[in-house]
Amino acid sequence: MGEAIANIGVVGLAAMGSNLARNLARHGNTVALYNRHFERTEKLVGEHGAEGSFVPSHTIGEFVASLSRPRTAIILVKAGAPTDAVIDELADAMEPGDIIVDGGNAYFKDTMRREKDIRARGLHFVGCGVSGGEEGALNGPSLMPGGTDESWRTLGPILKSIAAVAEGEPCVTHIGENGAGHFVKMVHNGIEYADMQLIAESYDLMRRGLGMDPSDIADVFAGWNATELNSYLIEITAEVLRQRDERTGGPLVDVIVDHAGMKGTGTWTVQTALSLATPVTGIAEAVFARGLSSQSVQREEAAGQSLAGPSGDLRIPEADRAAFVEDIRQALYASKIVAYAQGFDEINAGAKEYGWKIDLAAVARIWRGGCIIRAQFLNVVSDAFESGEADVSMLFAPYFKSAIERAQDSWRRVVARAAAYGIPVPAFSSSLSYYDGLRSTRLPAALIQGQRDFFGAHTYGRVDEPGVFHTLWAEPGRPEIKA
Repeated sequence: MGEAIANIGVVGLAAMGSNLARNLARHGNTVALYNRHFERTEKLVGEHGAEGSFVPSHTIGEFVASLSRPRTAIILVKAGAPTDAVIDELADAMEPGDIIVDGGNAYFKDTMRREKDIRARGLHFVGCGVSGGEEGALNGPSLMPGGTDESWRTLGPILKSIAAVAEGEPCVTHIGENGAGHFVKMVHNGIEYADMQLIAESYDLMRRGLGMDPSDIADVFAGWNATELNSYLIEITAEVLRQRDERTGGPLVDVIVDHAGMKGTGTWTVQTALSLATPVTGIAEAVFARGLSSQSVQREEAAGQSLAGPSGDLRIPEADRAAFVEDIRQALYASKIVAYAQGFDEINAGAKEYGWKIDLAAVARIWRGGCIIRAQFLNVVSDAFESGEADVSMLFAPYFKSAIERAQDSWRRVVARAAAYGIPVPAFSSSLSYYDGLRSTRLPAALIQGQRDFFGAHTYGRVDEPGVFHTLWAEPGRPEIKA
């Protein structure tokens, strides 16, 4: 066995693991390496060994022996059974006080289960969200670790050394215990789904509604990136739309199959929100839109059946197009605010449900750099939670309230015109409906409660008297009774 000299180890050296290991080594860490196939370890050391200090291992036993105590290992392997297998193998070789970190996109309830099992063996288990993809792993990700305070004392300085930096602050914070880190990463990805869908709907309105060319739309997005919409996703959208296809010479976006993929985190976000009775309508519609995009048979049948749409030429006159593009920008910003507000509502609801103490202001700060949803306005989000202005909802913070008030006329015109043109905008329209529902002093849920009481004796409350009531609906005119 070699000398225990590495202060951190990485298990799993595919693209994410290799890049994270290189990032760690570049920032002064001595990094133990293990991969099931040693050829991948050799390749990493051979190609990038000059970037820092690596300690390659052939076996898990060698790997653990090369780590200084408390031994700390980050695993980046395929989710599910492979992750469990590596965790068990590491736990068998480690000793009490050692730390296992799962840096994959695990479901937070799996993380809670694993943490409980590993804690019973005297070890620490940390579920850590890692955002930014392969580029972030190499050059600075946003990191969302859960786990115990004790594990954070060891892990914190290491993660701070490799995290992205935004305005002088490393984009990492201790999220909370057991599954909190992976829960926050899950919601981050849900917000990402909504953000991407809103951008796609904006593109579709300009492409189909206004007949604009992708290169012209790219210029619009580049311009928007100099406004409050400044963000990584807006920036790369312009680049995607400018890309030409080498084979056809036309816009690359026109030859990409319009089936959007999913890896689970968006679905988990919506399923979890349903279990917490927390509406995340923009995120949900983004997930459903991806599902619809992949319904090939049904969409082909609809095309073959020529399902009727709006009649006549409904395109906006040339003179009005600039104003409508500005309407789309305003609608995009308002809907984006709703998506983030709903996401933070879900984090807050999850914290209450599972007993986590999550600092929402700190979460917003670590999303300012390294991650896919990094955006300029996260500074304002952080300030709103820090000041308490967003304690009830981000939408009630003065900045965001004013922004939506300024945008709402444009928002309504966009949704109305999209419906008139037959262009689907599920995320725009659901976000507007959520906003209108939130500001309604009375909703039709009263009728639903009456229906539920009629067919199932589910009871209802009254606005003028406390208590629970039931009406004998089968006999008209019979009085209600207090249940």
